[in-house]
Amino acid sequence: MSTLKSADGTTIAFEAWGEGRPLIMVDGATAHRAVNPANAEVAKLLSDEFRVYAYDRRGRGESTDTAPYAIQREIEDLAALIQDAGQPAIVFGWSSGSLLALDAAAAGLPISALALFEPPVVVDDSRPPLPSDYVEQLDAFVAAGQRDKAAELFMTAAAGMPAEFVAGIRQSPYWAPVEDIAPTISYDGRIMGTTMSGNPLPADRWAAIDVPVLVMHGDKTAPWLISGAEAMAAHLRTATLKPVPGENHSTEPSVLAPVLRQFAHEV
Repeated sequence: MSTLKSADGTTIAFEAWGEGRPLIMVDGATAHRAVNPANAEVAKLLSDEFRVYAYDRRGRGESTDTAPYAIQREIEDLAALIQDAGQPAIVFGWSSGSLLALDAAAAGLPISALALFEPPVVVDDSRPPLPSDYVEQLDAFVAAGQRDKAAELFMTAAAGMPAEFVAGIRQSPYWAPVEDIAPTISYDGRIMGTTMSGNPLPADRWAAIDVPVLVMHGDKTAPWLISGAEAMAAHLRTATLKPVPGENHSTEPSVLAPVLRQFAHEV
């Protein structure tokens, strides 16, 4: 493991594999290196040609955190990683991490291309929208010491899991790590903003992006994630849509790595 300092002094923990063009992988809500081994597996598959970074977003895993939170701080975290890489990077985002990657590119970071896997936007009536006070609810639960309720709200309201399914997860080894990073769930809520409201995507949020963008979705995933990926690809003027056969909201490294390699060769 390596660490670097972000602009506000926050320590960002990361690992990097290989040499060559940098590719930085950005996790979505609740994920970090200790609970998502897929990034490391993808990195090893690509390390013959790329320098692949997997990092813990602030407040998770072995990274620290600094209050108050702002999306700009996470953009600065990515900027520090790109600076470590020494040249413009391809940035890959899982789920809500896709929107953070888009925001970083729109802010002018030296990003050469973007690859997004199932940005979880809700632009129609294919599923219920997020509650308008979702972030406020999360913050209130965390402030009251009810991290379990924050985690449950994320799983039901954002991820769309049935309550009875979440009850089963509470009894599994997966639950404790989610509770541990519950204060960061609202970070992704802020990043998502109004993009899970059932309304069209904001017209100007990513208008400045002029690098190639690959928007992927599994062809076995939830219908709302397919319509969201289609909407995102149509919304971004430099984007291409790619259905990934056989996959859902979490794809196998052996499937993802070749897609990323091919995309990198094309940009």
